[in-house]
Amino acid sequence: MIGKRSKGSPVAKVVAPAAKRKAVAHLVQAHGVSERRACSLVGADRTTIRYRSRRPDDADLRERLRDLAGARRRFGYRRLHVLLRQEGWTVNRKKTQRLYREEGLSVRRRRGRKRATGSRAPILTAATPNARWSVDFVHDQLVTGRRLRILNVVDDVTKECLAAVVDTSISGKRVARELSALVAMRGKPGVIVSDHGTEFTSNAMLAWTEAAGVAWHFIAPGKPMQNGICEAFNGRMRDELLNETLFFSLEQARHKVANWVTDYNHSRPHSALGYGTPAAFAARLTAMDGRLREAETLRRPSIAPSAQQRQSEAPTPASAG
Repeated sequence: MIGKRSKGSPVAKVVAPAAKRKAVAHLVQAHGVSERRACSLVGADRTTIRYRSRRPDDADLRERLRDLAGARRRFGYRRLHVLLRQEGWTVNRKKTQRLYREEGLSVRRRRGRKRATGSRAPILTAATPNARWSVDFVHDQLVTGRRLRILNVVDDVTKECLAAVVDTSISGKRVARELSALVAMRGKPGVIVSDHGTEFTSNAMLAWTEAAGVAWHFIAPGKPMQNGICEAFNGRMRDELLNETLFFSLEQARHKVANWVTDYNHSRPHSALGYGTPAAFAARLTAMDGRLREAETLRRPSIAPSAQQRQSEAPTPASAG
């Protein structure tokens, strides 16, 4: 027989509503007691036992979340949430996180390397486009084993990828030609930052910086985080593109890299920009700079013509006669 529950009984220690529902269902089915009696023994309220969730299953939202996670396997729920909001889904971040976990989605962790520690002194630049560029190389290979090199040029302020040149070999003269074309299209940068690679320290590059009048800053040897923005971009490219794609030819590699760069600049949410895109942030900075220039022009006082000198002599009285 089922007696009254005691304070020390295991059933009395059950506190989760789901566990209480299971206990009540077991008592009703296995021992044939009424629901009222089972609720009294378990210590549960009958409204809690009879409650049925009215939460919608969100089948369409779950399917779209799975599709986005499959297309962008290196994105976590935060960036996926931004993409959902951009597509018009009315959902808050906590719900996106819950559905992300319920669907068993996750970003596979890769083993990282040791990070540099210590104080750093970054180069101070104005918050305007073209204030500072960073350049660096990324290496990969085709399925045939042939090596690839990718020259990345990044705007450190807007986080835009200005160029991603893919080839099997890129010399210092080639770097100078690519930078000349980029300067002709976007204008001259305030400073360019790079490491001490042989392509950047070659005579061709030294001649180019002298002729173009562009300041070039070399980071300290063994301190890649002094060029951290370009290093972070290279890591994203390797994580989201190079490690996820097999390149069968040089033309295919150029096509894939160009598509990824376009997506990075115009569609990919960037956490350092408030999950906006680099292209939108650059446009906002440009518009803001234009408004500031107009305001500065309006604040300048107009130069009025000098006043005529006042007459200080008394007029000569007319002679009588």
